[in-house]
Amino acid sequence: MRRTGTTRRHVLSVTAAATAGLLTGCSEQPAAHRTQGAGAPDAEAALRRRSARTSGTLLALYDAVLTRHPDRATESLVRPLRDTVAQHVTVLTGAGGTAPAPSPSGHGPAAGGPAAPAVPADRKAAVRALAKAERHTTDAHTTALADAPPELARLLASVAAAGAVHAYLLTRGDH
Repeated sequence: MRRTGTTRRHVLSVTAAATAGLLTGCSEQPAAHRTQGAGAPDAEAALRRRSARTSGTLLALYDAVLTRHPDRATESLVRPLRDTVAQHVTVLTGAGGTAPAPSPSGHGPAAGGPAAPAVPADRKAAVRALAKAERHTTDAHTTALADAPPELARLLASVAAAGAVHAYLLTRGDH
């Protein structure tokens, strides 16, 4: 029987092709289009901070979902994706920046940090909320590509591609 709709293989191949196209486009920009001058490092730093905050907001939602739904099914699905998002925040923060402080428990908001985002009481609804947040974060990183210098654009493209895969994994089979 042939399945209709989006398959994991299709999503991964489209994501890989899109990322390759973005990377090629970013590295072959004409010199006049690349960000140059004294304001370039400041603009890149500001873009990195915005991108890290965007991923940090997503990370806070992952932590809130894990806190609200500590069952094994949620943990096995959400924990690996959450850990990847934490790595994205760290990488986007870059050298000299500070990533959001992890909580003592390993998930949940850190003491003195921002309040945890609202999480639906229903586990499936909470996972769907994560998928929606992943798509929103992916869109934000993709939009930021236009203003990013080549190296940061490649990083943002990779993070956006990972976010698209996360959204797919969170919605397949409607966990």
